[in-house]
Amino acid sequence: MKEELALKEKIKIIEKEIITLTEKIEVLEKLCANLEELKNEVKALKLYLNRINPDFKNEFPKIVKKVFK
Repeated sequence: MKEELALKEKIKIIEKEIITLTEKIEVLEKLCANLEELKNEVKALKLYLNRINPDFKNEFPKIVKKVFK
């Protein structure tokens, strides 16, 4: 009887942990989707800037190095 109660309690705890993990995974999926959207927007901006200013293609790596130093 005691073992059954302990097992039921462990199952409840595991179920709560699964629910928590599922919620966190859903949040992470949304964040990943947002990051993918931002990545595409940056690509589009780079293409646009390359068309407007051909020197941008050569200057962009230098700019990135300065920003991330």
